[in-house]
Amino acid sequence: MQCSTPFVDVEKRGSDSSGDAIIDVEINSRAGTLVNKEVIGPKLSRAQIDAEIKTTKTIPLQEYPTGYPLQAAFQSSESSWSIYRGFSYLHARVILDLQDELRCLEENLEEIDLENEGEGRLRSRKDDLKFAKDQGIVSPRASLLDKIRTKLVSYDEILVKTRELNAFQRPSKRDYRSFRTWFWNKKPLSYELEEQFIKRKEDLVSLRHGREWSGFDGLIESCIQRVHCRLVQRIFATKELRDKTNDEHVHYYSQSRIEKLVGLIITLIIFILLVLPVVAMYKLTSVGDRNSTFDAVGILVVFTLLFSAAMSLLTKAKRHELFAASAAYCAVLVVFISNFSNDGSRQSG
Repeated sequence: MQCSTPFVDVEKRGSDSSGDAIIDVEINSRAGTLVNKEVIGPKLSRAQIDAEIKTTKTIPLQEYPTGYPLQAAFQSSESSWSIYRGFSYLHARVILDLQDELRCLEENLEEIDLENEGEGRLRSRKDDLKFAKDQGIVSPRASLLDKIRTKLVSYDEILVKTRELNAFQRPSKRDYRSFRTWFWNKKPLSYELEEQFIKRKEDLVSLRHGREWSGFDGLIESCIQRVHCRLVQRIFATKELRDKTNDEHVHYYSQSRIEKLVGLIITLIIFILLVLPVVAMYKLTSVGDRNSTFDAVGILVVFTLLFSAAMSLLTKAKRHELFAASAAYCAVLVVFISNFSNDGSRQSG
């Protein structure tokens, strides 16, 4: 079968013992779609193929044994609950210990260099190794530098890993409360010392990637959770998520669907913040007197503040982005005021 469009990759799926069809799938480099090139064996309709692809298996939480298996299944079932100890104190202790070891090695190196001050061995590594070989010993300087190299590699690796660990997100209050509540109700671990890690809140890190509107998303998700309606849960949770557990107190929601709802709400807020001040300023500037112009400027200031507050609360915009967006929003409103004022003055003239 020939195609007029180029293909860049071919994925071949062989048949198994059950006699399933062998499908050669080609990836269209232009459209990015999958095209069935050839079907060998029992012919399946597209509906049957789609139904087979959608067939998935989810192991519910209640099927895991109580203990570490259940806790691991719970924490891996949702990125919000991927909460673990960071051991920042132990990282600091190891770094300080290596730091002092390197300090001692540094002092030893300085002593060896002072002993050989004025000799040619300090100016040539080759001469230093040759002198030690002639003496039938290993060069103290070379041996010490080898130890320093090993310690420095370990020190640098731990420093870099600690910096990366400090960049991890801390669990939000909402995620920590949910995890702590489940832990209290289920009590998966039997020993008191093994379950103490959940109480070290200041040392916990989350593996969850921050979303752009994580705080606002959490608020919307909390509101959805408070609505005890099966229709709402079916809208915001896929079948795979609903099959994860039969516990009525544990709910899973699709992040993509939550983000779509949040995007719709923020779009509506932006529309209101753009339309309302324009309408209000048009009503005021159409009067054409001096006081109405000052009132329009007051509306501009108020809505600019509202826009800045909305950006800081609903998004994770950086400071320079917040300044730039607020300035652009204010400039747009100023253009509207000037245009309306000019139209009002022409009509009065």
